[in-house]
Amino acid sequence: MKKFTLIAGPCAMEEFDTAFEIANHVKAICSELDIHYIFKASYKKANRSKLDSFTGIGDVEALEMIKKIGQDLSVDTITDIHESHEAEEVSTYVNHLQIPAFLCRQTSLLIAAGKTGLPVNVKKGQFMSHESMQFAIEKIKSTGNKNAWICERGNSFGYHDLIVDATAVFKLKKHQVPVIMDCTHAVQKPNQTSGITGGDPSLIEAISLNAAATGADGLFIETHPNPSKAKSDPHTMLELDELYPILKKVVKIKSALSI
Repeated sequence: MKKFTLIAGPCAMEEFDTAFEIANHVKAICSELDIHYIFKASYKKANRSKLDSFTGIGDVEALEMIKKIGQDLSVDTITDIHESHEAEEVSTYVNHLQIPAFLCRQTSLLIAAGKTGLPVNVKKGQFMSHESMQFAIEKIKSTGNKNAWICERGNSFGYHDLIVDATAVFKLKKHQVPVIMDCTHAVQKPNQTSGITGGDPSLIEAISLNAAATGADGLFIETHPNPSKAKSDPHTMLELDELYPILKKVVKIKSALSI
């Protein structure tokens, strides 16, 4: 990864206009700040707590929207896959694949993603040590695909909180792959009695600045112009207008460290 990268977009594809608005806004910010932008949206949500939770608008429809946004704005795209049979088809719509945290040990899924030849962003499971993520990377690299990344998102601490180790990025970079900090899911409060994940997006800035200061190669931030209206993860997404000032501080930190 040659340039500091931002993976950002809505949690899930809901409708085209809002997703395009987000991507266009974030692209402008990244162009100004010289950040490589990858538009992110889940084409479906397969790991929801409740049976009646929003899972998507339809696989092909969502993938077509992600592809169109990438083409119309000339930006890279990424979406997550949950089963090995998805890898080949989904790879025809996006430039990068993502492995959800709960599935980072799924051998067949990692190998299928690796075989597509696309860069694969592997979310570190909240139940995994930083050292053990080497095995997920080895599975992808066994296919001949050298473009594997690790995405940190905190570790479970009790039942309802995640904790981000201040040394996490440093530890993960020992695997000699790019390390992305997931600033959104790190502020989750999982396992709520309502069956809907909670969160505290006011902490996204603190995690972003810490990641920049400790050597992260990029950030993952889900954002939305009106998070409360989103159908997926409304309690963790950053309000779109709050993204620019955070990234401006991040760039200043990265610049200071390069002196």
